Amino acid sequence: MQAVSKLIFGPTQEERVKSVQAQLRSEQRALDREVRQIDAASSKAKMEVKKLAKKGDTKNARILAREIVRSRKQKDRLITSKAQLNSINMQLGHQLAMYKVTGSMQKSTEIMKMSNQLVKLPEVSKVMREMSAEMTKAGIMEEILEDTLDSSVLGEEDDLEEEATGEVDKVLFELTDGKLGQAAGTEHLPDLVAPKAAEVHEDEEKEQENLERMQAALDGLLRG
Repeated sequence: MQAVSKLIFGPTQEERVKSVQAQLRSEQRALDREVRQIDAASSKAKMEVKKLAKKGDTKNARILAREIVRSRKQKDRLITSKAQLNSINMQLGHQLAMYKVTGSMQKSTEIMKMSNQLVKLPEVSKVMREMSAEMTKAGIMEEILEDTLDSSVLGEEDDLEEEATGEVDKVLFELTDGKLGQAAGTEHLPDLVAPKAAEVHEDEEKEQENLERMQAALDGLLRG
């Protein structure tokens, strides 16, 4: 009878929730594998940076250091994503327990919020779209709208690149025992800002001198 009911009406809400929970656990394991791969690649890159530093190959050392920084950022993002998946899983467990008592599911704004965040990430976007569809059918969340995806990952990549640029010197300094790079990315910032301020001041003085000359010439014409 259950098989016939399932064939006609599809899976129950409880079955949908358990299916999503199984997908969440599978995705968490996949993220763990990606983190381990990043760690392994970063370890090799760090060793190579040290070798390049000894050879005095600053250009390639800097390129590798940039990749190390990007890998760190990606790893942090994966770990955060895994934590969000785990949080969704726990909330689904709570929803399921309430369903068994009340016989109905309640829509969760928190699950909706985290799902919107995760569906934007390339590592989990496809899986989250599928899981979001199941949670919508189960009455746990509203359907994700396309305009929520307009906050492109490209913007995050730009931020990542900007942060990486600021940290490359620090990574080089750490990996080469101070032979390359610098301890922090802002030591030379005052040196860069000061000339700009001086240039602005000089331009203002020139502009003031020009105005004074023009005023003097105008006064001469009026007196004549």
